[in-house]
Amino acid sequence: MTEKHLILEDADPAIFYGVNNVNMQMLKALHPKLRIVARGNVIKVMGDEEELCAFEEHIEKLQAHCHQYNSLNEEDILHIVKGEKTQRDGISGAIVFSVTGKPITARSENQQRLVQAFETHDMVFAIGPAGSGKTYTSIALAVRAMKQKEVRRIILSRPAVEAGEKLGFLPGDMKEKIDPYLQPLYDALEDMIPRQKLNEMMEQNIIQIAPLAFMRGRTLNDAVVILDEAQNTTPAQIKMFLTRMGMNTKMIITGDMTQIDLPRPQKSGLIEALSILEDVKGIGIVRLNQKDIVRHKLVTRIVNAYEAHEKQLQTSDSAPTEQSTI
Repeated sequence: MTEKHLILEDADPAIFYGVNNVNMQMLKALHPKLRIVARGNVIKVMGDEEELCAFEEHIEKLQAHCHQYNSLNEEDILHIVKGEKTQRDGISGAIVFSVTGKPITARSENQQRLVQAFETHDMVFAIGPAGSGKTYTSIALAVRAMKQKEVRRIILSRPAVEAGEKLGFLPGDMKEKIDPYLQPLYDALEDMIPRQKLNEMMEQNIIQIAPLAFMRGRTLNDAVVILDEAQNTTPAQIKMFLTRMGMNTKMIITGDMTQIDLPRPQKSGLIEALSILEDVKGIGIVRLNQKDIVRHKLVTRIVNAYEAHEKQLQTSDSAPTEQSTI
């Protein structure tokens, strides 16, 4: 009798084993000649050498399925063990799958352009209003690249600028101080990577989230690097960020020109960068608009109303004033 220890490296054990270990019960039923014990991310199996080899092959395929789709059930196990395709294998257009197993796709024409630009360019600017999916789609692309082992890590950054109100000195250590600024990035990651796995990846620096100020002096290799809220960078900050790019690295810079929170008269670095880099080969620029907004329908109406108000103000400011004569 032979004994082997199989380690779940990519799959989340909670998803792999199933609720109340229902998936492990199915595997035991399909391999009655083996003695199988699972604890944590280690599966100990004992039995005949030939049976063990078949079981190990099944575990590898099941782990790959779980890693890709963030889901595994008894029906999936049955299909994979029999060498058949699962229902999810027929799904097309998904960037990645959420922690609930739902496909995350480009939901508009411009979001699809962002996906295509990422595939064909090493640096992409995604510019659009609130709710247009630029940050969420960018993080989905980064997670996909890491899952497919195209890069070794994901680095996410934002400038630490308050949106119109001063928060003062925040309590806690450095991580606790910067977390409020980075919460939107955490929210997106938690949709795509199981919580336990995400915590492990952050502890191992496979996924790094840092304020822009921490980028100086670094060379970022073998990674997808995302700079969110880039409209709140200064020209010096965004130049510093863009020149951190190393080998086998892709960068996505997202921003919303209507939400600049820099103190006046400070100029937005994103505006300057776009004007300078517009025609540089290897850089893609995708502009999203109100049609791409995928939040509540009121968000589109709010954005449209504010744009109309700003145009009205610009028109009134540029209108000639009458001069009185004596």
